[in-house]
Amino acid sequence: MSAEEITSSVLAATGVVVALAAGLSALARRVGQPPVIGQVLVGIVLGPSVLGRFPGDPSSALVPVEALPHLGVLGQVALVLFMFSVGCELDTSLLRHQGRAVTSVSAAALAVPMAAGAGLGWLVLGSDLAPQGVPDGWAFPLYLAVALSITAMPVLASIVRDRGLSTTTPGTVATAAAALTDVVGWLLLAGVVALAGSGGRSAAELVGLLACYLLAMSAVARPVLRRAGALRGALRDGPLIAVALLSGWATSVLGLHAVFGAFLAGLLMPRRTDGTPDPELVSWTDRAGSLLLPVFFITTGWSVDIGGLGGADVLLLLALFGTAVVAKLGGCTLAARLSGGSWRQSAVIGALMNTRGLTELIALNVGKQAGLLDGRWYSLLVVVAVATTAMTGPLLTWLGRDGDAEDAEDAEDAEDGGNDADGTGGRPVPEVAHAGTGSGN
Repeated sequence: MSAEEITSSVLAATGVVVALAAGLSALARRVGQPPVIGQVLVGIVLGPSVLGRFPGDPSSALVPVEALPHLGVLGQVALVLFMFSVGCELDTSLLRHQGRAVTSVSAAALAVPMAAGAGLGWLVLGSDLAPQGVPDGWAFPLYLAVALSITAMPVLASIVRDRGLSTTTPGTVATAAAALTDVVGWLLLAGVVALAGSGGRSAAELVGLLACYLLAMSAVARPVLRRAGALRGALRDGPLIAVALLSGWATSVLGLHAVFGAFLAGLLMPRRTDGTPDPELVSWTDRAGSLLLPVFFITTGWSVDIGGLGGADVLLLLALFGTAVVAKLGGCTLAARLSGGSWRQSAVIGALMNTRGLTELIALNVGKQAGLLDGRWYSLLVVVAVATTAMTGPLLTWLGRDGDAEDAEDAEDAEDGGNDADGTGGRPVPEVAHAGTGSGN
């Protein structure tokens, strides 16, 4: 194909995907699902799993092989901007006021799924179920451990807001715990990817290079972000995008994925005095990151072939799904219960923390590019990410008003100084403002 033909194909595919993603996102929200479910389905439906199985392979007609790498680059740029927005929108005031329940839930959200994921990873190594091309050793089990512990903070925050849980104990605890889990989880994932793809560097060299990068971000990038954040319009937008992209480039050069640098750049954005992000900045970064994000799902969908999974893969899928749900939902529910919450409130927290959404898909994309997943395992884990996200809404509905009745009882007890289920010592639970993206990804 000529350069002009490739450009035409990229423009056509982008237009089709963005339009379909908008329609399916609206449909998903109407049926009580996060918009990311609709966006993921666009990529899967247009890819080899569905459309590619029709006579004539319409998938290849929509996106020619020559155009796919260009769409991949465009999707990665959108992904970097989105992760920058996720870092910007993290409400650090939630972490400053975390109580006993938040600490326990975030610890369980990491420790229990990581233990279960590492155990499952070690079990399959050396068998026919192991991913092809992944060397034996600790890399795959550790990656699977971190991947199964991911919680999608933006999706969770969107569900909390849409369900009216922002001022309830379950909503506040889950949002704060997810914020803390997000930060620690991405750091752990960065460590696993760095060591697995060190490119011959020793651990000491890797640590030294990362230390230099972090020092440069604090000494150079943070002042630029602070000055740019105080501006308005194009004077602000250009420097912010530049820092996000350059930070992503830096971590990519270090052997990490570009999303790590973008996320860190967002975390370094200055907050208001109370620790909450600037609402105007949140709105802008959300639009910048989400505008072309559906393009990312083209490459995601083209890497997933659900129809190619065999009978043994179905059993492995059930094992992965069961491990992910029991470890995350069960572990967080039990941690919240042991912290003093009621069973219904604890179950709501567990259901929210089990939401994986786009954050999990990004982690899977990182693992695939790092050579820690093959096509089969990538497809299986994408299905698990979509299924665990899709089950959150129905599960909350089944729990009945999301524990609101018990929250009312807690409020009455708090007035008497008798209830401390959330570790706040009977103080009113603050409303969660600005805790997530408007897109609900």
